[in-house]
Amino acid sequence: MPKENCYISDVDLSDNKLGVEGAKAFSAMLLENTIVVFLQLSGNEFDNHAAKYLVDAITANSKVEILDLSYNMFGDKAGEILGTAIAENIGLKEFKINRNHFHSQGAAALAKGLAANIFLKVLDVSYNGFGNSGAAALGEALKANTVLEELNVSSNRILVEGALHIAAGLKENKTLKRLNMTRNPVQSEGCHGVLKALQANSGTGIEILDLPDIPVNKELVELCGAVKILFPNNLPRYGRNVKLQSQLKAELRTQPKVVGNSQN
Repeated sequence: MPKENCYISDVDLSDNKLGVEGAKAFSAMLLENTIVVFLQLSGNEFDNHAAKYLVDAITANSKVEILDLSYNMFGDKAGEILGTAIAENIGLKEFKINRNHFHSQGAAALAKGLAANIFLKVLDVSYNGFGNSGAAALGEALKANTVLEELNVSSNRILVEGALHIAAGLKENKTLKRLNMTRNPVQSEGCHGVLKALQANSGTGIEILDLPDIPVNKELVELCGAVKILFPNNLPRYGRNVKLQSQLKAELRTQPKVVGNSQN
């Protein structure tokens, strides 16, 4: 009897230090790929030069649905190249490119790619250096994108100004369900802007909002109550009034929810 064909849907080549030559060889394979759905290429020392080879494969390939390029060495030039690939790709549903070296220029390019993509549902760009300008580009992308459901921008040096740009995007976005903004120094003013945006957007899809660990003032606490947001695990600090924290936790019972992840 003839042997049945074997199909490999998941490929994990993480932490192999493939470098530029590895990216070149692997891209050639991806151009002809019809079977790989999940591709793990994290920790392979891919840099801006490697991105030049990967971009053709990402643009042309419509079979890969989950692509992990985290823990590499991509910089702003790679961000520009990959941003174009994201815009044109019609297969990716989840894209992880966290822990690289994208800053304002590369971040803006990635965000523009996100705005044009109509298939991507999960994007992780955490632990980069987006800053306020990158956050501004993400805010504009959120206004235009109608598909993305999860976005992780934690640890990206986003300040108050950047948080307000993201808030402007949230005010118009209807599809995003989860947003992680932890480990960004957005202060109470930035958090306030994000919550006000959700309050103004009656059609928001947000279910889980991860905000940074910050001292919470009375105005912010009242705003949380106004938008009916629940802190289920670690209630953010409101001075040292533990009694008020307990009362607040008992009163706020409905979704969406904010996870504070406080270690204080």
